[in-house]
Amino acid sequence: MSNATLFESNLKSLKFLHRGKVRDIYAVGDDKLLVIQSDRLSAFDVILPDPIPGKGEVLTAMSNYWFKRLGHVIPNHLTGIAPDTVVAADERAQVAGRAMVVRKFTPLMIEAVVRGYIIGSGWKDYQKTGMVCGIKLPAGLKEAQKLPEVIFTPATKAPAGQHDENISYEEAAKIVGTDLAAQVKKISIQLYSEAADYARSKGIIAFMSWITWTTLAPGRCSVGSTPNSRVRDSRCHAICSTRSRRGSDARIGSYMPPSSGSIAWSATRRAMSSSSAWSCCSSHSMSGPEMWSSTGRSSCRASCLTSGR
Repeated sequence: MSNATLFESNLKSLKFLHRGKVRDIYAVGDDKLLVIQSDRLSAFDVILPDPIPGKGEVLTAMSNYWFKRLGHVIPNHLTGIAPDTVVAADERAQVAGRAMVVRKFTPLMIEAVVRGYIIGSGWKDYQKTGMVCGIKLPAGLKEAQKLPEVIFTPATKAPAGQHDENISYEEAAKIVGTDLAAQVKKISIQLYSEAADYARSKGIIAFMSWITWTTLAPGRCSVGSTPNSRVRDSRCHAICSTRSRRGSDARIGSYMPPSSGSIAWSATRRAMSSSSAWSCCSSHSMSGPEMWSSTGRSSCRASCLTSGR
């Protein structure tokens, strides 16, 4: 890991598109993006003035790890192009270890949320109605309790500055179509389940995952995702949020399987420790009002900030 801290990138060799709470986005030709994970710290939608050294490199490494580990499930947005080959020589330090070159996708306008535990907005809905996104749950559940089975609880994809709203599966199907909704549900549950099983083997509990999906073309989806999951172990609580964009019979990878209707995924990770240490390991980023990278939106909550409660 380098000793340099990057609060904002300043590339002149590529067209600048968007600066999110954590990520900076540049155009690489007409069909690709350069996504730079900065060291900015975003907490509850507010960018704090002091960057966290090395944070962007950690986010990038975490993202690449999960893209690779879940690569057999569905393809992703990664191109395999080395970031330092698309910028000027004197700009390479700004992308070293903290950037990725990805394909541009069109987002499906829902958030694919998978829950293995009752927590967050799902817990609030359950307290009021006994349900989450129209799914009836057993009475008497406690906050953060493991659910009898993993559930798919979609949400709207709200405009910048607004909050996503939980919706039923039927409502999600009306937004993206019945076929895509079925694909998104099936693969999102698989992504979460495999990631949660692996996390559990390391002593970590993954509470839930947010996955943002994208399409490459009508009827062809490819997932550009990173799992958004809340995790907890005996030493810390972690909220690892993962967003993804992917599609039909796919695997994560920089390719699309032959005959797939394809969705793409991009994911993210968030973490909060029991001692109030928050760390955000997400790799979703927005490339502008109409262009999304398959790494998802920039919505990191916080990273490596210890408040010591």
